[in-house]
Amino acid sequence: MSGSYDRALTVFSPDGHLFQVEYASEAVRRGTCAVGVRGKDVVVLGVEKKSVLQLQDPRTVRKVVMLDDHICLAFAGLTADGRVLIDRARVECQSHRLTVEDPVTVEYITRHIATIQQKYTQSGGVRPFGIATLIVGFDPHDTKPKLYQTEPGGIYSEWKANAIGRSSKTVREFLEKNHKDDLSRDDAIKLTVKSLLEVVQTGAKNIEISVMESYGKITSLELSQIEAIVQEIEREKEAEAERKRSRLAATAANQAAMTQRVDPPTQ
Repeated sequence: MSGSYDRALTVFSPDGHLFQVEYASEAVRRGTCAVGVRGKDVVVLGVEKKSVLQLQDPRTVRKVVMLDDHICLAFAGLTADGRVLIDRARVECQSHRLTVEDPVTVEYITRHIATIQQKYTQSGGVRPFGIATLIVGFDPHDTKPKLYQTEPGGIYSEWKANAIGRSSKTVREFLEKNHKDDLSRDDAIKLTVKSLLEVVQTGAKNIEISVMESYGKITSLELSQIEAIVQEIEREKEAEAERKRSRLAATAANQAAMTQRVDPPTQ
């Protein structure tokens, strides 16, 4: 009987789980990592890029996409599911402009995406979307950046900084230790790159960074810019390691001197 809980989306297990939703969350955990960091007047999205095959056009592999002029989305999980959900979100953004004659707010489109994801957890003959998203942007007539996350079950929430995808727990713990309120543009970018380097072993060539600084103003960093940031981070790590070695050496020398003073000379 337990197998039927596995297969049927609309049947709860005795302990209140929908296994298909949990499998969708596992698909997200196996996807490439994406990080969002909110600063004082900037919001940064960073994603881990898979290595592109030699004959493949890298422009066709996108993990960060625009939903509207002022809203950007990164996702982790099944790319095909992501494409379908992104298309539906873009249609809603344009439909809202047409009917309300105003751009959507970041929370509105986040709630719309989360509602679609939730609908696919309660109908027979479908399966949940195997993606989680990070949605960033600026609301019309507001200078504060926004960062939201949605999950395969339809939950959405606002964050100061967050990570989804592979090793997201490790990256989130790193962000909790290092994030500060009111980060400047450069500090927010550096923190995003640093957090991605926790899981990306190949350095700058597999990192993509997008920076939104105000309503409708978004830039993607060039590889050379990301490489410069990675080199700066490595220099800082080396300097910190050198300081630690110096402190340990000084402590050892102090302990040796104390031992010599305490021990009486042998007759």
